[in-house]
Amino acid sequence: MAELIMENVQKNFDGVAALTGINAHISDGEFVALLGPSGCGKTTLLRLLAGFEKPTEGQLKIGKEVVASTSADTFLPPEERNIGIVFQSYALWPHMSVKRNISYPLEVRRLPREERTQKVQEALALTELEAYADRSPATLSGGQRQRVALARCLVTNPQAVLLDEPLANLDLALRSTMQEAFTHFHHRTGATMIYVTHDQTEAMAMADRVAVMEKGAIRQFASPEQLYNEPENSFVADFVGEGTVVSARPTEELRHNQIGMQLFGQTYITRAKTTTPTHVCIRPEHLRFSDDAPLRAKVRNTTYLGGKFRVKLETMCGHILVALSPDRLQNDMAIGLDIVSPWAFSDNELQHG
Repeated sequence: MAELIMENVQKNFDGVAALTGINAHISDGEFVALLGPSGCGKTTLLRLLAGFEKPTEGQLKIGKEVVASTSADTFLPPEERNIGIVFQSYALWPHMSVKRNISYPLEVRRLPREERTQKVQEALALTELEAYADRSPATLSGGQRQRVALARCLVTNPQAVLLDEPLANLDLALRSTMQEAFTHFHHRTGATMIYVTHDQTEAMAMADRVAVMEKGAIRQFASPEQLYNEPENSFVADFVGEGTVVSARPTEELRHNQIGMQLFGQTYITRAKTTTPTHVCIRPEHLRFSDDAPLRAKVRNTTYLGGKFRVKLETMCGHILVALSPDRLQNDMAIGLDIVSPWAFSDNELQHG
């Protein structure tokens, strides 16, 4: 396995930028998710890493080897990068058994039969497919076929594994099971994995770090916990998790990572790392119901989530907030709200890789 390094990578299609100034360092053995809405550039970045596309500008390295560089006029095709790829469509050969599907890349490389057999057995064991070795892909479930595609990818001992929305075609229950399977597989193999998805639940559940992308740029590259608790800009705050972003201004100096911010006509103590925050992110867990609180809101609707209720609230100044309640609240009910330890940030366009 190997680290992946992207330096000032840009990709244009017909003069239009699909990726702009991507800088990121993915460590050896790290599980990274590329997360963002459709058209943000995440699949384009994956294709650049795989060698299916050439960068317009910049450099890509796999380990110590430069695989693409516009300044050095270097470009290694996919077959010379030793990168494993798992597609959304599985791309299995229907006329071959599971074992033969996994073995075929080794046959193309003309490995001796004994070595092929050993590698295929190891891949079957890693993906827990030994019992299905002689079956046809058509007789397998979606999750089993996905594991066959993963095993076929692993059998060549790739430097990194790229996964392009591999769970998109599965139902919700099976997607949850496969999330556990991918996480388990990563722990067992220590593989460097890049996982493309538009589903934040998948990304947050599996990845060591998540690169949140928008309009061809990485808006924040951090652990799931940091993305949720400390978003660096309004896009990440809105896209990751649930909450409300409100413009605010500081009323005192930053001390011990806390600063007073004025919002809704009141001053609240917020968490922060910058001395000049411009916005506050209010998550459901930051809201407390209090009859004595000066902030007043009306209940707009209540949704049961199993053991708790999601309450949509509208403040007197028209802002929508979301809180959690152990009880169902009636629509149009007036309620007092206190805001406890929200996150304040200075909105910016910077990328962090």
